[in-house]
Amino acid sequence: MSHERPVEPFSDLHVEGGRVRATLLHDPTVEGLDMAIYMDGSGSMQEEYAYPQKTRGLIDWWLGTPPQVLPNQVEPQVQWMLEYLATKDRNGILRVVYWACGASGKEVQVIGDLQGADVKGYRFSGPREMGAYTHLTPALRDYVGYLKAQTAQGARRGCAVVVTDGVLHDAEEVKDFSRKLAREIATGRLPRINFILVGVGAAVNEEQMEEICHEEYPGVGHLWCHRVAEEINQVAELVAILVDETMTVAAGGTIYDDRGKVLKIYEARLPAVLEFDIPEGARSFTLEVNGQRFTQPLPEEEEEDHH
Repeated sequence: MSHERPVEPFSDLHVEGGRVRATLLHDPTVEGLDMAIYMDGSGSMQEEYAYPQKTRGLIDWWLGTPPQVLPNQVEPQVQWMLEYLATKDRNGILRVVYWACGASGKEVQVIGDLQGADVKGYRFSGPREMGAYTHLTPALRDYVGYLKAQTAQGARRGCAVVVTDGVLHDAEEVKDFSRKLAREIATGRLPRINFILVGVGAAVNEEQMEEICHEEYPGVGHLWCHRVAEEINQVAELVAILVDETMTVAAGGTIYDDRGKVLKIYEARLPAVLEFDIPEGARSFTLEVNGQRFTQPLPEEEEEDHH
């Protein structure tokens, strides 16, 4: 598919079937976003954290089949996320934590505040003691405490990525905590926070995730969004998509077609990813934001494909 070259402030442009998806350039220092990654440290994740080990059954040995190498599946995903999310973070440093640790599943183990530029040097072999249960609320408390400290150093918004492969044992407590947190955000005691919940595998309770993520809070809207990945190796890509969709570039904006007709109004926030319908035959659209106008030409080839 042929695409028109994006002009600033757009970094990417796709048009298909009269639907436009345009991604805006993101300046993390302007937004003051402080990001974190929370990886499930419960016992069900043990195999995913295992470092390469050679295994061979009796029949394989008899047939002379080479040993099977089982890799650490989590590490490359965390490295990829860390490197990518650092480009969204205000200082390129992310808090990385194991949660659902210890016998109670209520402990968190802070790996550290890690530089996204140094990902290849980090190892993610799992927590010291994996949890027997999966309690998320302690991880949320950890991040809120961390963000409060970071606001004194310039953080103006927070976003935490939470990865889990099972059922939460404290779902009701998570909902209660989210309600209290939303009230603090609405009254200005805390900056805006988003939580991105990614479930991995068949053991995830998606209905439980939806109950948490679909709740809207007065003056705040949604705190949570979620997706489910079938395999751990799909997590990083899903996280990148979800984070881009939660980014805020400005307080609001308006999209016009090339005849001046309003196509879409963003009242409260202008997200980094804009999606809207464009009239057939339109050759461009214009974004008006903060009193400035930016016009983006549309690919002519797309127009022909729709006939």
